[in-house]
Amino acid sequence: MDKYIITGFSGFVSRHFLHYLESRSEQVSVLGLDLHEPAFDVRDFRHLTCTFERVDLLDKERMQNAIYQFQPNYILHLAAYSSVSFSWKNPILSFQNNTNIFLNLIEAIRLLRLSTRILSVGSSEEYGNVTERDMPLREDMPLKPVSPYAVARVSQEMLSQVYAKGFDVDVVITRSFNHVGPGQKDIFVVSSLAKQLAEGSKKHVRKLEVVTGDLSIIRDFTDVRDVVRAYYLLLKKGKKGEIYNVCSGRGVTLSEVLNVMGDYVGLEVEHRVDASLVRPQDNKMIIGSNKKIQHEVGWVPDIMLEKALKDVIDDWKRRLESHVAGGSAT
Repeated sequence: MDKYIITGFSGFVSRHFLHYLESRSEQVSVLGLDLHEPAFDVRDFRHLTCTFERVDLLDKERMQNAIYQFQPNYILHLAAYSSVSFSWKNPILSFQNNTNIFLNLIEAIRLLRLSTRILSVGSSEEYGNVTERDMPLREDMPLKPVSPYAVARVSQEMLSQVYAKGFDVDVVITRSFNHVGPGQKDIFVVSSLAKQLAEGSKKHVRKLEVVTGDLSIIRDFTDVRDVVRAYYLLLKKGKKGEIYNVCSGRGVTLSEVLNVMGDYVGLEVEHRVDASLVRPQDNKMIIGSNKKIQHEVGWVPDIMLEKALKDVIDDWKRRLESHVAGGSAT
């Protein structure tokens, strides 16, 4: 039986990864590590034996003990402060946390001399400010991070390669581009827009003003359900020490995203830019190449962005209805 540790277990991506493992109908054991209790029942699976342990990954001793006791085959390292905006407001906390929790994790594997494979999840933010002629972004291109978050992700990636080459730790690395899907927090742009549109659709109005940041930027979005399938394949088939873009290969402006979602809910949408949502520096265009991951592990995204956006809105409608129902019940 394969055994997985998932850090950042209570988050958005982890839950989708669990559902993907469940869909494979394989008997798998999972230990979730997080500072926060999950909002879902870990017993809610037929094929997974799932347990949770509340652990601060900055506590080296407790984390090392959890890994030693569980003896995982695989570790999916999702734990991080994953908001770029948060890193601008809290640069020291963001950098130290994201770098040190990963270093504690990979050092534990080295000290315990385990053959565990680690998936180190990085970010397209590592590429930094690039030009249109640089598109699509490939794994062999130089990195020019422009935010505290991105610098921490570059550090994590470099540490991964040091440990893979210097200590023979089995680590595979991603540069994951923007991903969207049901359950994402509204601190992220697509989920924030979807929540506002879901709220507006209940007001029975024809026009709606939404609050946004810079809608001219171009991003490469992938449905989270495709992303977790990529993570599974990389854990199984990725090459030690190698870096893989996880992306759709398609770029869209945030204004296009908003238009698609507005059409879906049947509203004429206007937007107002909130200066606090505009970052001090931002990558104007990010479009990735997924040729390497296609060639080496056979992954291609299946879910179109339009479907992903509709699913995010439908999910917010359900969440808002559930919140209202819960409020009225009390």
